[in-house]
Amino acid sequence: MVQSSAFLSAVVVIALVMWLLGELAFLAPYRAAILHGYAAAISAFVGLFTVNLFGVILAVNRRLFLRDTGKKLAHVEKQLRTGSSISDELTERLSE
Repeated sequence: MVQSSAFLSAVVVIALVMWLLGELAFLAPYRAAILHGYAAAISAFVGLFTVNLFGVILAVNRRLFLRDTGKKLAHVEKQLRTGSSISDELTERLSE
């Protein structure tokens, strides 16, 4: 889940950067001056944006894909405790 969230956030950031490069083509003659004065601020913004986007995507993924995990685990534990379990080995480990 973490890998897919990281991949998706990287894809979104790269797509946004490519779109911005196309939209801000009129600033190309001033590229050296902009990078000299604002490279640290631009890279800090992109880094923080990427981390925040990763957090949002991870939270959405966890909310959507891990919705009923507690209920499912409770059901498996109930099966293990009653003896009519999925696996006898898991029942033995739980009883120890």
